[in-house]
Amino acid sequence: MGYLAHWYLEAVDNPDTLWTGIGFVGTALFGVRFLIQWLSSERKGHSVIPVAFWYFSLIGGTISLFYALHLHAWPLILGQGAPLLIYARNLWMIYRDRGAGAA
Repeated sequence: MGYLAHWYLEAVDNPDTLWTGIGFVGTALFGVRFLIQWLSSERKGHSVIPVAFWYFSLIGGTISLFYALHLHAWPLILGQGAPLLIYARNLWMIYRDRGAGAA
């Protein structure tokens, strides 16, 4: 049996394995945002925050929030949930400003 099939059967038999995987995915996506910011800054020669940084913040934070909700871990829920509004607002302001620049 292949590795993916084994992992799937393990996740079905033990839902905590699936939730642990979800937690790792959220953490990985959230962490990638720093790599994106660093590489973009290196390319430009000064500190910049690209739009992808905010998308990875929003997506990784949301997945991590679902994991924290599953655990009923209030410190993690607050720590991952509250910043989601900031990430979404930054994306909204970026697209608002782009639309105003095009007008």
